Amino acid sequence: MTIRNWFKFFIKALLIGGIITGFVGLVIRWEDAFAPYFQQGEWGEFLAAFVWMVIVGFTMSVVSQMGFFAYLTVHQFGVGIFRTLRLWNWVQVLIIAIVIFDLIFFRFVSYAETAGQQLLYMGLLAVLVVTAVAVAYLKAKWTKKNAFISALFFMIVVTTLEWLPALMVRSENIDSWVALLLFPLLAVNAFQLLMLPKYNAQSDVDRERLEQRKAARKSMMQPANSKRK
Repeated sequence: MTIRNWFKFFIKALLIGGIITGFVGLVIRWEDAFAPYFQQGEWGEFLAAFVWMVIVGFTMSVVSQMGFFAYLTVHQFGVGIFRTLRLWNWVQVLIIAIVIFDLIFFRFVSYAETAGQQLLYMGLLAVLVVTAVAVAYLKAKWTKKNAFISALFFMIVVTTLEWLPALMVRSENIDSWVALLLFPLLAVNAFQLLMLPKYNAQSDVDRERLEQRKAARKSMMQPANSKRK
């Protein structure tokens, strides 16, 4: 990918993370972070709270992008170590199962103290899995069928690793943060996974055009040099 297209890729992913977090934050954190300012007409504080949510989304987007490019490296190592993509896919399926098991029994069940918390965590898990399956399906449909498992692995395992710091914190309002931070991670990861081929293809086109311009300039310079001789 060229620097120009990487910059576009980075900025769009950053904006997606910020916008998603800002608007989802309005819903999830309304009562404690927005409602008091709204009721009192403190619009400056209200806007500041919204901007803070957007900045949190920017941070999540950067974390997501770091995880994405780390996974690209891990994927290449996995294929190299296990020799074939088929065997590496089976390993990824096993890791997906372990991660889901860990989320259910060591994170959600152990941390949930009420039926409401259990329902919230199971709902978030359903959002994670359903989104991952949908994105993996689109990835396989738009590229290659054997990309389904790798895409599913990235959307579940890598997103969970990026989400893990929030899952490990225990505080009074942590449930709202756990719910809030999942959405920008899923949105940015889905964008990266589905749109990377587009930016790679555009980079190839840009490089080809650059080579054509260089060749055209070189051909224009050759007659001028021959006349001087």
